[in-house]
Amino acid sequence: MVGRLVVISGPAGVGKTTVVAKLLETPGLTRSVSATTRAPRGSERHGKDYWFHSREQFEEGIRRGEFLEHATIHGQLYGTPLKPIEEAVAAGKIVILAIDVQGAQTLRRMRRDFLGIFLMPPSVEELRRRLAGRGDTSPQEVERRLAWAIEEMNHKDAYDAVIVNHAVDRTVQEILGVFKERHLL
Repeated sequence: MVGRLVVISGPAGVGKTTVVAKLLETPGLTRSVSATTRAPRGSERHGKDYWFHSREQFEEGIRRGEFLEHATIHGQLYGTPLKPIEEAVAAGKIVILAIDVQGAQTLRRMRRDFLGIFLMPPSVEELRRRLAGRGDTSPQEVERRLAWAIEEMNHKDAYDAVIVNHAVDRTVQEILGVFKERHLL
């Protein structure tokens, strides 16, 4: 198996985390754990779901060049720690990054080689329902995030593959199909 970086992007609420968790059941795939300054949601754990940092810790990591990419999203810092990715790709693993459009654009500007997959919701209404269903977001915040999501979806053509996330298992099979077409699996 050839090591490769795979970026999975899509708007908040599209199901990136769920799809990536299911993908990771496939041997040879690993996930990059992102860092953020936002507070944990629900049962999220430090080091497993995200590396939760203070703004000061995160900014120090930026200064030291510890991130592959980083961005400010909804007022919080998000970034991809560089060292674990380099080690996993060198070991022949497919490293999956679930990052936003802004992060993928940064990687393109840096001329980083990656396979880009964009997840789309079945509809804007379904995305609104998913965002509202999180239970931690006010109606005003849902609408703000929905407007941001629509803007992000305008960038889908910059990706190697666009997949509509109707159902997780079907979406995972479609992504694995893309991997096979590209001789990654």
